[in-house]
Order: sequence, then C-alpha cells, then structure tokens
Amino acid sequence: MHVYEVRPRKDRRGFDLMSDVLPFGRLWYSERNAVSNAIGYAIHYSRSHDAVIRVYDKGGNVIETHEHAGDFKDW
Repeated sequence: MHVYEVRPRKDRRGFDLMSDVLPFGRLWYSERNAVSNAIGYAIHYSRSHDAVIRVYDKGGNVIETHEHAGDFKDW
C-alpha cells in the first residue's frame, strides 16, 4: 500500500506531496487548486496499487483522507 501526504509548505508557497514511493520523495504544488492536483497525481501514480492519501493542515492535523483501490489486478 502506498501512503501519500499533502502538507502545506512552511514558506506558505503551496503544498508538498510526499511519499517514499515518489521518485524524488516530494513534489511541490503552488497553483490555485494545488491540493486537488496533488491528490490527482497520487491517485494516478498509484493506479495499480492500493493507496491512502492524507491531507494535513498547518497545525499538522489530518483534515481529509482519501483511500484508493488499485485498478489493475493480476489475472
């Protein structure tokens, strides 16, 4: 299972998508719909695996949790 975290940046310039399964460990989103784009990327990147995506607020509290079941299964 892949676990992703969407956290606001300390410099207040967007959000970071973080996970151990990402090739570079972290992606930075700064546009208006940054959180939904980060969630969309995490769902797309883990389309063959089960995934949990947690969105955090500035205080470090989980405000949203998304669970995604992998679309591709072995025959």
